[in-house]
Amino acid sequence: MRLSTKGRYAVMAMADLARNGADRAVSLAEIAARQEISLSYLEQLFARLRKGGLVKSVRGPGGGYRLARAPGMTMVAEIVLAVDEPIRATRCGGEASPKGCMVAGERCITHHLWEDLGQEIHRYLASVSLEDVIERRPGQARMGVAASGMEAAA
Repeated sequence: MRLSTKGRYAVMAMADLARNGADRAVSLAEIAARQEISLSYLEQLFARLRKGGLVKSVRGPGGGYRLARAPGMTMVAEIVLAVDEPIRATRCGGEASPKGCMVAGERCITHHLWEDLGQEIHRYLASVSLEDVIERRPGQARMGVAASGMEAAA
């Protein structure tokens, strides 16, 4: 999976904001200190998150950032995509790209396997909200779906 530090740090910062910003704006310096992320890196990420409509900036004394929506309405996949991180597991450019990862431009024999994995990862991250992350329950809703699917198959 190609989820770089950009995507991971954006999710960490947004989870911190969700946990600490329920009743006030949170400065990037606070998030940087708690999460041990470079302040300049956070500034770049939050510019993208603001452009993506996931955070709002608050100016003036006590300024900083707030979530644009409730933590339960902000999905992890949205955060990752807002910082321009494609969620994919292939070396190729994806389904939309005709060029494969092989030297001659063909797709490798396992391309569809990795592409399907990337789609599963995206589905999973799209099912987990910031609220799930801060309440330490990622994947519970997804596991419930899988369990009910197993029961139906049995």
